[in-house]
Amino acid sequence: MNKKLETELKQELDSLGQQSLLWNPRTLNGPSGAKTIIDGKESVMLCSNNYLGLANHRKLKKAAIEAIRKYGAGSGSVRPIAGTMDLHIRLEELIAKFKHTDDSIYYNSGFTANSGALPALLREGDVVISDELNHGSIIDGLRLSKAERMIYRHNDMNDLEAKLKEMTARPQKPNRILIVTDGVFSMDGDIAPLDGIVELAERHDAATYVDDAHGDGVLGENGRGIVSHFKLEGRVDFEMGTFSKAFGTMGGLIATSKTNKQYLLNKSRTWLLTGSHGPATVAASIAAIELLMESDTLVRKLWRNTKYFKKRLKELGFDTGNSQTPITPIMTYDAAKARQMSVRLFDEGVYALPIVFPMVAKDKARIRAMITAEHSKEELDFAILKIEKVGRELGLIK
Repeated sequence: MNKKLETELKQELDSLGQQSLLWNPRTLNGPSGAKTIIDGKESVMLCSNNYLGLANHRKLKKAAIEAIRKYGAGSGSVRPIAGTMDLHIRLEELIAKFKHTDDSIYYNSGFTANSGALPALLREGDVVISDELNHGSIIDGLRLSKAERMIYRHNDMNDLEAKLKEMTARPQKPNRILIVTDGVFSMDGDIAPLDGIVELAERHDAATYVDDAHGDGVLGENGRGIVSHFKLEGRVDFEMGTFSKAFGTMGGLIATSKTNKQYLLNKSRTWLLTGSHGPATVAASIAAIELLMESDTLVRKLWRNTKYFKKRLKELGFDTGNSQTPITPIMTYDAAKARQMSVRLFDEGVYALPIVFPMVAKDKARIRAMITAEHSKEELDFAILKIEKVGRELGLIK
């Protein structure tokens, strides 16, 4: 054990603690749901990405159990060697059908989709133009590439257009230009103007890559995501998503053309070198998409709950930012106050986490409330009552 290293790490942890920036995760003692047991205490859950309540849905559990009985617990290998089961193929076909694309590729997570696909697509001599508030997995994926990186101001189409004009005006033009954006920005809950992005991309011969992790199951027809929301089917090159949020399971996806999929499964190292998901996860993911293709009931319930919750908080005087989705920031601005609010809410029976630096800027701390289709009106009213009580204690509202 290297004592010098351990001492330095301990000092850094102490510094994070003094700045109210240290994570100490609580433990769920049951399934993720609108109300669950956390550290032995029953609480209304307001920080899960389980938007549609599918994580504990009976159809997903039934599909997972049946898959284990038929296929076993694990896949036994990485996908390109011996880890591709007919379940994986069926899921990829279903993703493509759901997303209205020619094909799709299934990754182990949304993070490995971004950190594997982006370096595979970008080479030396290419340029990638990325929104300044893109997710960390996009940032890490771009760091692994040899492409030139440019950042445009958040959702600013004028700045994006200026960057594109700069690229095309160069004497030595880039080989490829790729525009990358989140679909829904996970900290503020606002939506990328994807229609404007695609229009600019087409005008300047650029490709488009959208991370729709928080749009899947939330936006568009039957929860098909941001491409459906803006009616851009066939015009976005790579639509990345995740199963770990609204779909209630685990895994990443990229919906795209057959050629693009074939390229990624030959070049994307996180796909090539990571053991594939076991049968239970894949089967449950299939069941999740089938549920959404059959009905939009859960999506509509999610939006009813979202509108109700946001309206009540605004009436009480809380600053909820510019969110357009179920992601609802309750701004404290001060990190210590966000931590205090989270602790007090937990005391009152509501589990809602603080979001602080480095997830957001140091002066943009907040409680990030996540609304789901599973919440009852009674549970939302209970949470709102406790948020009001704690908010008054901390001087966030009068």
